[in-house]
Amino acid sequence: MANLSITGARAPSMGFDLGRLILRLVVGVLILVHGISKISGGVGFIVDAVGKAGLPGPFGYLVYVSEVVAPILLIIGLWTRAAALVVVIGMAFAVALVHLGQFFTLNQAGGWSLELQGMYFFGALAIVFLGAGRYSLGGLYGRWN
Repeated sequence: MANLSITGARAPSMGFDLGRLILRLVVGVLILVHGISKISGGVGFIVDAVGKAGLPGPFGYLVYVSEVVAPILLIIGLWTRAAALVVVIGMAFAVALVHLGQFFTLNQAGGWSLELQGMYFFGALAIVFLGAGRYSLGGLYGRWN
């Protein structure tokens, strides 16, 4: 994506690309930690929640794609926009299946009960639109970066 100025299109600045790298790393690493906990602890509760929602239980195993594979792709900057979209969809499913009752509630500190899920969702959504930037394995102008 080109950066626009009054005089027309210009290449993104180094700071802009550094910001994209930081966002990719933070979202990717934090989601990956959740994925690693699912690898070590299992996804039985997710499979149950998916089944209770009327979907085939094995769909619950797709959490490994959204919380392990996609974050690794975000971290290295390969197929970044597609990986970020997978995280967005995964977070939407997580909220719909597990956290929907908390959507309009506040926590004890006065913050939104779903602020963590919201940060993951909107951070990944920002990556969908921003792309990976030059500090990525896929390069600055890769179609899915």
